[in-house]
Amino acid sequence: MGRYYSGDIEGKFWFAVQSSNAPERFGCWEVNKDYIDYYIEQDSIENIKEELKSIEDKLGDNLQKFDDFFSKENGYNSKILEENGLDESLLSDYADYGLGLKILKCVEEQGYCQFTAEC
Repeated sequence: MGRYYSGDIEGKFWFAVQSSNAPERFGCWEVNKDYIDYYIEQDSIENIKEELKSIEDKLGDNLQKFDDFFSKENGYNSKILEENGLDESLLSDYADYGLGLKILKCVEEQGYCQFTAEC
């Protein structure tokens, strides 16, 4: 079962890897308790960029390795990740990085970002 988010940005949280509250990492705040309604404004862009940079620093060379792998693959398991030299312990950060990029792009384009996440 996957959990989706929709609104100004759309996607699916990574199953068993990414928490529904991952947007809070980038400064979004929760609006509703049944579903999580997130909202973030233009004045948070520097915070978003700082968190993205923090993730980039943590991932190091693994960021490009993950990008290359997931540009070709749609699925994975522990064995496949290991065979491709990918550190499974960094997968959650990589998933959050993709979410953070979506949030940043949305805020840069329209001055805010609002979306709802399944809990």
